[in-house]
Amino acid sequence: MSPPVFHWFLPTSGDGQDVGDQSQTGLSSSSARPASIDYLGQIARAADQLGYSGVLTPVGTWCEDAWIITAALARETRDLRFLVAMRPGIVSPTLTAQMAATFQRVTGGRVALNVVAGGNDAEQRRFGDRCNHDERYARTDEFLSVVRGAWSAEDFDFDGDYYQVEGARVLTPPEPLPEVYFGGASAPAEEVAARHADVYLAWGEPPEMVAERVARMRLLAERHERRLRFGIRLHVITRDTAEEAWAETDRMLGQMDDAAVKLAQRRLKKMDSVGQQRMLALHGGRKDNLLVAPNLWAGIGLLRGGGGTALVGSHAEVAERIHEYHEIGFDEFILSGYPHLEEAYRVAEGVLPLFSNVAELAAA
Repeated sequence: MSPPVFHWFLPTSGDGQDVGDQSQTGLSSSSARPASIDYLGQIARAADQLGYSGVLTPVGTWCEDAWIITAALARETRDLRFLVAMRPGIVSPTLTAQMAATFQRVTGGRVALNVVAGGNDAEQRRFGDRCNHDERYARTDEFLSVVRGAWSAEDFDFDGDYYQVEGARVLTPPEPLPEVYFGGASAPAEEVAARHADVYLAWGEPPEMVAERVARMRLLAERHERRLRFGIRLHVITRDTAEEAWAETDRMLGQMDDAAVKLAQRRLKKMDSVGQQRMLALHGGRKDNLLVAPNLWAGIGLLRGGGGTALVGSHAEVAERIHEYHEIGFDEFILSGYPHLEEAYRVAEGVLPLFSNVAELAAA
C-alpha cells in the first residue's frame, strides 16, 4: 500500500474560529476573516511549506472564483498543487480544457480539476442552468469526454445530447494531463466517476459506510477497464490531548445559534445531492447526536454544507483514524479546520509526523 497523500483546503468563502464565521452560512462574527488574497496566500504558503501536496477550492455563489484565486496563488507557492473546483455546464468543455492546459504549463504541472456537477437546483439556476440532477450527471459525462478529447494531439469531434463540438483541441496537450477529482453518492454520479475520474472523492462518513462505497466503485471502474484512486474530505480538530480537542468541539457548539442551525438544516434538506442527504442523516439536525463513529464528530454539518464531519482527538488518535481510512482504501486525504491557517500547522506538526508509525500506535 502506497503512503497517503495529504491536501489542505482554501476557505474562499471566509474563515474564522467557528463554522458560523463563513459567509456561506449567512453569519458573521468579530473573529471572521475575509477571503482576501493576502489571507488565502498565508494559507497556501503555509500548506506549501508544511508539505501538503495540494489545496482544494470550493465553488459557488458564496466563494471567490476558484480559477482566479488559484492562478494568483500559483506565483506565491513553489510545489503546491491546486485542485480547482469547476462546474460542467457553466463554461464550455473546450474552454475548460484550454484553461487547464494553460494553467498546467505556466505552473509546471500543478493543476487538477475538482469537478462538481452540482447538487442544488436553486444554485444551478443562479448560473443559468436548468438541468435536473440526473441530467447534470449525463452532461458531466459528455463534458469530461470532450475535455479529455481536446487534450489529445488530434482534432476531436463530439456529437452528444448536450455538446456538439468540431475539431476541439488545445494549443499544446498538457503534460502531464491534469487529474480529475470527482465525487457523488448517487448512481448516476458513480457511473460518471467510474468512466472518467482519476480520484473518486467521498465525504467523511463512518468507516463502515465508506468501505462499502469503495468496494462498489472499484467494481464499477473495473467494468470500464479502469482503476480508481480514492480521496476523502474531512475536517480536523486535533490537540495535544483528547480533552483539549473535545473541549474545542464544546466551544464551537456553544457558538452555534439554534435558529441558525434550523435555518441551515432547512436549506440543506432542499438540496437534491444524495451525498448531502447522507451527511444530514448522520446527526438529524440534533446537537446531542454528533459522535457518529470513534473520533468522528458531525457538528460541522449543523451549519456547513458539503463535508460536515471532523476527526477529533489527540494527535495520535487522529492519526489512528486516518490509518483506518487508509486501510479501507483511501489514498488521498483532503483536510481542513478552523481557523484553516492555525489548524494546518496543528495537523502538519502534530499528526502527520506520527503517521509513519501509526500502525504501531494502533497496535500498542
